Amino acid sequence: MVTLGVRRWETLGDSVQGVNKRHNQDWYACEGTGHGDDPLVLAVADGHGSAVHARSGLGARFAVDRFLLRGAEFGRAARDCHEPGRLARLMTYARDDFPRALVHDWREAALGHWARHRPVADEGAKEPEQDQKLALYGTTLIGAVLTPWLFVAWQIGDGDLAVVEHDGALRRPLAPSEEDLGDETESLCGRQAWRAVRMHWAPVFDEARTPRLVVLSTDGLSKSFASADGYREFVAGLDGRLTAEGSDGVRASLPQWLGQASQYSGDDTTLAAALRPVGPVGEDTEPAADAGAMDTERKTET
Repeated sequence: MVTLGVRRWETLGDSVQGVNKRHNQDWYACEGTGHGDDPLVLAVADGHGSAVHARSGLGARFAVDRFLLRGAEFGRAARDCHEPGRLARLMTYARDDFPRALVHDWREAALGHWARHRPVADEGAKEPEQDQKLALYGTTLIGAVLTPWLFVAWQIGDGDLAVVEHDGALRRPLAPSEEDLGDETESLCGRQAWRAVRMHWAPVFDEARTPRLVVLSTDGLSKSFASADGYREFVAGLDGRLTAEGSDGVRASLPQWLGQASQYSGDDTTLAAALRPVGPVGEDTEPAADAGAMDTERKTET
């Protein structure tokens, strides 16, 4: 039988502009409480930022804004997911239809902005192809929806989703089997972008087994470490500090941590996270990692 949770999730997030970057091309948002009628929706997006993607900061914002709307709608639909057959239908929608709808929404937003803000061009200049227009707004996206009954996340392109389970196990469920090479990554501006969307599906049948921490971050964070182990130690340390100190102190320190990461990666660095409130039984009382793990090995600057 499904446990109906009523406690509010805590959220924290911040974004830091990369060293020597003219503008921060990232965007993020956290909305909702995680209740059945008010799902928690998190999203981070990383605009590509090159000349070909000159409006990618706007593209990132469009991606997050559209995900918030679609994600909240999906979360409210999940209120009845424990009814016979409902969970299977929701999973099919989340896997197949949600990515298509999200990409469609984003493309409409990008092309609508283009139509309203055409660049000045010489008379008689050829109209750009639709793909060229969309490329201007190119961005990655990671989004998650948390309800008392369901945790679902989607990702296109680079960046990281890290989940600390109820027992302290740390997972990266949407990490690709092979990391993208260099700066190449999948994008919402791709011709069949919905096919590149990865999904994490995790029904919640017992509130005590709900993940205790969900972290979404752009690749400016993970690239600041010498290896994937460094990123995992950062997340474990974040979990430990949140458990030991509470969210207020971590929230105050987060801009400094992200700023340090951006100095090493040289990239805009953004993080959004959700912390499950401590249960009445006390199963979440032990830190997952020493707080010192936040200062783990970084890449040397080149």
